[in-house]
Amino acid sequence: MTPRDRGELIEFLRNVDLTLSGLDSPTVRLWIERDAESGAIVASTGFECSDDGSQVLIRSVAVDPTRRNRGTGVALAGFVLDRAAECGADQAWLFSRRSGEFWQRLGFTPATTEDLAEALPSTHQVRYFAGTGQLAREVAWSRPLR
Repeated sequence: MTPRDRGELIEFLRNVDLTLSGLDSPTVRLWIERDAESGAIVASTGFECSDDGSQVLIRSVAVDPTRRNRGTGVALAGFVLDRAAECGADQAWLFSRRSGEFWQRLGFTPATTEDLAEALPSTHQVRYFAGTGQLAREVAWSRPLR
């Protein structure tokens, strides 16, 4: 993703009801997929590393509703997990209240939000959820990358 894609990505994520916190930060790595004909963003994924690089918070795995159930989400998740492992991370974490079954099929197990926040305290999403009181209402997931 390039800086000029950021505004369109924010609108895409807003439309699929995902958290926008920190998307403009250089510490958040993001990828997008565009429709070949229209050029519109149809999928996205990303992650943010812990300060020591051993942990990652998966961010923005999203597929346009008209393109779901075609394997795109699984492919995106696999892509971002592979990129995180290539960067040296050992453990992946994420927040998801609605997609637990999807993440469990990819090897994620339930985790506590406290453990996630302890592993990734400086990430934008953790700081945002903690600051707004939303952290206690979230659902956390984790899996090893190696």
